[in-house]
Amino acid sequence: MATSAFKIAAIQMRCTDDADRNLATAEKFIRKAAKSGARMACLPELFRSTYFCQTEDHSKFQLAEPVPGPTTKALAGLSRELEIVIVGSVFERRAAGVYHNTAVVLDADGSLAGMYRKMHIPDDPLYYEKFYFTPGDLGFQAIDTECGRVGTLVCWDQWYPEAARLTALQGAIVLAYPTAIGWHPSEKKKWGASQLSAWQTMQRSHAIANGVYVAAVNRVGHEGPKKGGIEFWGGSFICDPYGRVLAEARGDREEVIIAECDPSVLETARQHWPFLRDRRIDAYAPILKRTLEKP
Repeated sequence: MATSAFKIAAIQMRCTDDADRNLATAEKFIRKAAKSGARMACLPELFRSTYFCQTEDHSKFQLAEPVPGPTTKALAGLSRELEIVIVGSVFERRAAGVYHNTAVVLDADGSLAGMYRKMHIPDDPLYYEKFYFTPGDLGFQAIDTECGRVGTLVCWDQWYPEAARLTALQGAIVLAYPTAIGWHPSEKKKWGASQLSAWQTMQRSHAIANGVYVAAVNRVGHEGPKKGGIEFWGGSFICDPYGRVLAEARGDREEVIIAECDPSVLETARQHWPFLRDRRIDAYAPILKRTLEKP
């Protein structure tokens, strides 16, 4: 585990249909984060395009690329130049007909430190990800970097306490969640506030239950038809092992937020709230079943 504190940045950005423009925007904000002292920067989910999963469209598979590939090469060069760890997101083409929603971690020397393939794949109105993505097969991971071990999970993964726990148990000091989440505009008035609150509450609970930092990194802006589509709600935030929100972005603009990640805080939190110590691992086998409810 890392022993020195470091600053982590969440890059909240708008995404367009122009992959090069999106990469340029990401680079601009990563440079801004590094200039402000950040040693780790996290980008939103699938940042090189608009959120194409709103429809089932075979032509969108053309957006996919290998890992390593163009996006990892560009981010690696930036990591090496700025000496900053970057958590990126790639629509990965693994083979013909096999695609993943993949998080990549570039270490501060530009090397590909590791990758994680999204495990939980949603299938909801305007979130038709099962059409595009094969569920991940690399398992939950904590990846070693110059800043310490970082756990990468992706968007829909953020609702699952099992994913956060299994990643934290491998020594992650921060869980990074590249995200693309927002409102259906027709539902915002009635459900918007409660949906946003639930999203933040869930991730703060991961921080508390596991004694880790959490960085939830969303995109912002409306994508899709004017009378429909998705309004991505921004609200990217970073919280500490006590669930305290250290930095939070607004919901209506691009923004870089930065907070300090101090491993000594993690150590103290786990000493005083020893949730990991008191786990009853001898009693948890039934969790491997789909349901325990009897008919």
